[in-house]
Amino acid sequence: MTSTATPSGLARFNALEEHAARTALLEVCASTAWAERLIAARPYADPDALYAGSDAAMAALTEADLAEAMAGHPPIGRPKPGDPTSAREQRGMAGATDELRAEMLELNLAYQERFGHVFLICATGRTAEEMRDAVRERLGNPPEKEREIVRTELGKINRIRLTRLVEED
Repeated sequence: MTSTATPSGLARFNALEEHAARTALLEVCASTAWAERLIAARPYADPDALYAGSDAAMAALTEADLAEAMAGHPPIGRPKPGDPTSAREQRGMAGATDELRAEMLELNLAYQERFGHVFLICATGRTAEEMRDAVRERLGNPPEKEREIVRTELGKINRIRLTRLVEED
C-alpha cells in the first residue's frame, strides 16, 4: 500500500515560520541565496520536489554564493567542536593514522592555497584514504573544473542533509 501523504518531517518544514525555515536550511547549507530560493518555493508536495528545488538553487549560485556555502564547511579531518553533522559526515577520518591525518592537513592547506577555499567533498561513506586520494587528484584540476566539482559535491551534501531534515519524525 502506498501513501500519498506528505512525510511528517516535510510537512513540519513546510509549516515552519520563515525565520525557522531559514535557520533549518542554513544548517543544511550556509548559502543565504540557496536557502531563500528554497523558502520561496514552499510548500513542497514531496521530498523529490524539495530535492529538485535544491538542485536548481545550487545551479543558480553565483561565485559569491558558492563561497558563502563553502565557508560553512570545516576542513576534512577537522570538524568544528560541537558540530555533530560534520563529525558524522567525516566519520571516515575517525580511524585514520596520525600520518594520514598529517598528510590530509598538508593536502588541505595546499588545496586552500591553490583554490582559495576549503577542500569540499561529500565525505559520507568515504574512507580517509578515499578522501586523501580525491584531494590529491583534484589539486591538479584547473580552477573552473574544480568549481563545478565543488558545486556537485555541495549538492550531494545538501541532498543528504535535506533527507535527514524531511525524514525526521
